[in-house]
Amino acid sequence: MLLLNWISGHWFDLFQTAGIVASILFTGISFRTDIKARRLDSLFTITKHHREIWSEIYERPELSRILDPKADLIAQPVTDEERLFVNFLILHLNNSYQAIRDGLYRTPEGLSDDIKSFFALPIARIVWNKSRGLQNPDFVRFVDTCACVP
Repeated sequence: MLLLNWISGHWFDLFQTAGIVASILFTGISFRTDIKARRLDSLFTITKHHREIWSEIYERPELSRILDPKADLIAQPVTDEERLFVNFLILHLNNSYQAIRDGLYRTPEGLSDDIKSFFALPIARIVWNKSRGLQNPDFVRFVDTCACVP
């Protein structure tokens, strides 16, 4: 009986408290859903850009030497087109790194292995060594750690 008296005297306070709690829960659920949507959007965007960049290798055969582990840079130095392509990949990797660091994108499995194998290629290695001084120090450490650069 005492509880009923208390409820009848404080029904508005209870109703108001329930409304506040419900709105906080709704906001939390909405926030979580928004984070998932942004992560998914980032995944699609990064995948799209990755595909667009790498499709250049197939559309422009003169870039295929970038993937040659035995490319002779003394006989034929890095061309401007090759340098530009590798720089686009570095920019793309930097954007992906920033998205991972900011929690907008999860680190793909095998990313370190991909970075290591790519920067082991002669053209990629020389372009990286020339452009690394222009990059964010955290990003340089990330790439150097993955690529096992001393």
